Amino acid sequence: MNIDERELIFSFIRSPGPGGQHVNKTSTAVQLRFDVLHSKFLSEYVRGRVLRLAKNRLTAEGVLVITAHRFRGQMQNRRDAVDRLTALLDKATEKPKARRKTLPTRASEKRRREVKARLSSSKRSRGLKHDVSID
Repeated sequence: MNIDERELIFSFIRSPGPGGQHVNKTSTAVQLRFDVLHSKFLSEYVRGRVLRLAKNRLTAEGVLVITAHRFRGQMQNRRDAVDRLTALLDKATEKPKARRKTLPTRASEKRRREVKARLSSSKRSRGLKHDVSID
């Protein structure tokens, strides 16, 4: 899926993790922002699917934030962020496979009842074992 570059906002931040002085003085990590709610490029169906698929990476305003810091170079991280956005949008365009309802097999029902009976008997055996009578 092709994305209009004008809808993407890139900011460059310092990468987390080890790396010594290089990491501390260069901004190689990329933070990509894509406004899902106001994008002219997305259909309503795809917009809804993106909102559901990426709910943990969305801001309150409906902006998708993808942070890429896997590589040492800024351009590689930028490409990685765009690739991840493209993969998410491709996944959102696919229609999910409809689930067909099925019934449990006879064998699985039998196994379930056997496990229930075994657990029930072991719990029943934990009760009082001696007869308490008051004379």
